[in-house]
Amino acid sequence: MTSLTTKVSIVIVNWRTPLLLRRCLQAINNDNSAKDFEIFVVDNASGDQSLTILATEFPYVKVIANQGNVGFSKACNQAIPQTSGEYVLLLNPDTLVVGSAISQLAAFLDNNPGSGAVGPKVLNDDGTLQLACRRSFPMPAAALFRLTYLSKLFPGHPLFAKYNMTYADSKETCQVDALSGSCMMVRRKAIAQIGLLDEDIFMFGEDIDWCWRIKQSGWQIFYYPLAVIYHSHGAASRLRPAGATINLHKGMAVFYRKHLARNYWPVFNQLVYLVIWLRALLFIVINTFKARLNRQSSL
Repeated sequence: MTSLTTKVSIVIVNWRTPLLLRRCLQAINNDNSAKDFEIFVVDNASGDQSLTILATEFPYVKVIANQGNVGFSKACNQAIPQTSGEYVLLLNPDTLVVGSAISQLAAFLDNNPGSGAVGPKVLNDDGTLQLACRRSFPMPAAALFRLTYLSKLFPGHPLFAKYNMTYADSKETCQVDALSGSCMMVRRKAIAQIGLLDEDIFMFGEDIDWCWRIKQSGWQIFYYPLAVIYHSHGAASRLRPAGATINLHKGMAVFYRKHLARNYWPVFNQLVYLVIWLRALLFIVINTFKARLNRQSSL
């Protein structure tokens, strides 16, 4: 990695979201410390006006233009070694940073030297909390409570709702296991210890894997709600819903194989993989059925 010359290096991976990318970059400029940021955009062969917008409206952005869609993890890994910031922020193009949220996250890491990563309060477009912004690791029990909807039936129970932490006050700063890769600031010293993102994960799940490695290396991870962003979740992946579903569940399988499978019997592990892919199949069938109904209703 290059020598440290800036405070925050922002890495954005773009695929076919040119207007959201423009909005995202404009919002970054509203930060009081924007002059201390460097921005990399990795474009995964969008084939639209994204590169033109970057060249004409944001010439200061460092652009990596891929010839194909290499996925989120690999694209981030292309940019991170070229960054020069003390902190690296992964930021989705379908996010809208509120005020000086980025410099607030950097200040938090300044004031908490034991923290390897920090994430903001992430809101949906309607202002509701996006649950993925503060999570526990998907241990088998937590996954079971999600699959059986016990977590939704008892959202205030510390055991049943452990994965998405719905029992905790969203206004309170707290330690968490995992953050959302839509907006996640990581200390460069932590990256130097744990390495880059796992490229076996095309997209979805790379954030949990990275957080696992951060915590295993002795760093703390914090949810910091005083910093706020909005996230139009899945704006790019909606273009290929079946592919997004497959990649989501592949990320689950890779995480389990890397970090959890060694703790359980092989028969149990095979059952876990079976449940993961049955869940993926179910989601694809349901989404396909919904799409057909929508097409018929629009005729």
